[in-house]
Amino acid sequence: MSSSKHPGYEQSDIPHGRVGLRMLQSFDPPSRPEPNPDLYTNYELSWLQFNWRVLHQATDINNPLLERVKFIGIVKSNLDEFFQKRVGGLKRQLDAGIESLSMDGMMPGEQLKAINAEVEQMIKRVRSVFFDILVPEMAEHGIEFTNYASLSDKHRAKMDEYFQHQLYPILTPLVVDHSHPFPFISNKSRSFAVELEDPVTGEFVFARVKIPANRPRWITVSKGKKGVKLLLIDELIRAKMDLLFPGAKVVSANVFRITRNADVARNEEEADDLLEMIEEELRERRFAAVVRLEVDKQMPQHVKSLLIDRMKVKKLDVFEMEGAIGLSDATELYKLKGFNELKFPVWVPVVHPALRLEESATGVMDAISRGDILVHHPYHSFATSVQRFIEEAANDPNVLAIKQTLYRTSKDSPLMHALMRAAEDGKQVAVLIELKARFDEERNIEWAQRLEQAGVHVAYGIAGLKIHSKMTVVVRQEGDTLKRYAHIGTGNYHPDTAQLYEDVGLFTCDEQITADVSDLFNFLTGFAPMQRYRKLLVAPKYMRSEITERIRYEAEEARAGRKGRIIMKMNNLEDPLVIGELYEASKAGVEIDCIVRSVCRLRPGIPGLSENIRIHSVIGRFLEHSRLYYFNHAGEEQVFLGSADMMHRNLDARVEAITPVECPPLRKYLYHVLDRYIHSSHQRWFLEQNGRYLEVENESSIYTSSRSEATDDHSNAIGTRHSEPYAIQQYLMKYTSQNQD
Repeated sequence: MSSSKHPGYEQSDIPHGRVGLRMLQSFDPPSRPEPNPDLYTNYELSWLQFNWRVLHQATDINNPLLERVKFIGIVKSNLDEFFQKRVGGLKRQLDAGIESLSMDGMMPGEQLKAINAEVEQMIKRVRSVFFDILVPEMAEHGIEFTNYASLSDKHRAKMDEYFQHQLYPILTPLVVDHSHPFPFISNKSRSFAVELEDPVTGEFVFARVKIPANRPRWITVSKGKKGVKLLLIDELIRAKMDLLFPGAKVVSANVFRITRNADVARNEEEADDLLEMIEEELRERRFAAVVRLEVDKQMPQHVKSLLIDRMKVKKLDVFEMEGAIGLSDATELYKLKGFNELKFPVWVPVVHPALRLEESATGVMDAISRGDILVHHPYHSFATSVQRFIEEAANDPNVLAIKQTLYRTSKDSPLMHALMRAAEDGKQVAVLIELKARFDEERNIEWAQRLEQAGVHVAYGIAGLKIHSKMTVVVRQEGDTLKRYAHIGTGNYHPDTAQLYEDVGLFTCDEQITADVSDLFNFLTGFAPMQRYRKLLVAPKYMRSEITERIRYEAEEARAGRKGRIIMKMNNLEDPLVIGELYEASKAGVEIDCIVRSVCRLRPGIPGLSENIRIHSVIGRFLEHSRLYYFNHAGEEQVFLGSADMMHRNLDARVEAITPVECPPLRKYLYHVLDRYIHSSHQRWFLEQNGRYLEVENESSIYTSSRSEATDDHSNAIGTRHSEPYAIQQYLMKYTSQNQD
């Protein structure tokens, strides 16, 4: 499929027996077009639009109450990460004097001001939804919030005892004076800024008390048949603050919270050992600049000024709030026991019909030998498919080698334990670990060290690139031949998130695809400057040209008066070159639907440019994480799945792999899934030219093209299910448990 030469590499010294950092020599990403606000939306503001759509789930009365509360936590957690990564990066540009324009023509400072205005509105709405809507509704269902002053004598005594035995021993009051410098404030921690009065001099004294994160955010005051009564830990500590400063007068005690920059600069090309470099970055991140300061609105101005001065933040970085600060902890409320009726019924993943192995003596690889298998998580069980594949390979005496990429996984992953057992049993096991996976660096370092100790060959690191592909290859001795089995997916090898995120994966023993997977592993661990691929679309370099070629093919078909059709499902659509190709295809008459969960920089519906492009965004019960690409291709109907979004970083700065799905029934299934997304009347949003999203109420009002050709019995059978909340998820739960074989 791909014919161009692969970029050359130099092998560096290999520290501690690992494959170390290597330098990408000859790949130059294509130049980006000139900024144009008429063609592109702003990345940061588009992301904030996505978070507004997530927030909408907290207001949707069709969602169970505690699910809505959980979405408040998700929105706030998203904002934390946004400030750490995106705002942090813009601030670093601003401080460095970088004045380059974004694709929509904004300077870093302009973007920060626009972000600030949007975030202020979002925070007001988040807090209004939580305190004015959800808290009263929780009280109606037996989840009551109280304050210390309102407690009965009995409950006050209980809370006093809790403070004395569970909080007081771990609280550390830190005063600031000539002999005590201002203390270090850790990222995302909540603290009290305490104003004290010296009883002798009457002077103002500042102190900081950190609120422990290893104690419940909401303490249970009482629990019974009528419900539960909760007290915010902040309220209890504030009420007992004088016990921490005996003899002094507590004038005020107000909560504040900081967010630090996670966009720490690093020079990978000068690194001798990537693992040591990442460990150093984690240390630096602890002390990185503060990019946001959240403070209690009641905090005295002189205390606030002191914090602003000591944190070295600007007034633009300060957000004042009334009530509890740090609502990302609202997810704790979702975990309250005894309120299952306020949550979605638990979805138990089904075993894929082709993998119901208890009915025969065969294993997963024997099932794959009978034909490609497509698994759709969390509808299909991860444990009985992907996890079982790895565990059987580890235990099979005929398996000679296992190779896997690792971007993120769980703290105690059964897959990693299986790989370690395989290595200890003498199998050749190689794991490509991405140490630069943001916010998972520490866990990945730990796994790298544990795998190495078990005898696994651990490799990582190509300067300037992340290994983001999700793939495994198993080599098995079968008679006189060696046979390869591969899994290529859209999601991480993470047993926990596989139950929460929507993802797809392909099991295959196709000789060309499995050979491509092996070659890609050899490229990552060895020296393969001339590497070519048969069927896989591999980034950097090849994937961009292959996707571009397919978009242009559809455009040529449309110009010739034949059908041109493209459907893309991804997390983000950001790359200006791909967007430009889609614009040209639209002008040629190609019908294009893009299902983009998060950021989209394309402007749809512009007459003469993008009038044939529709952008949909689906926010459902399960994070819509799969990446799927469909091209009509003169009726051949090419379908691809894999790890890559249409973003510059995925196409030019990451190692990605997308595989074709060639089995006709599996292609039909994926097309059918795409059709459900672009025609759902619930959970779907529609992007307008101005970058704003409208919630779809009636599909006929915005989608006038003819219905897709997905008219099989399964499609016809679900027409009435669109009236239910989470229609897509409910349908797929039913569909995967009954029909896909």
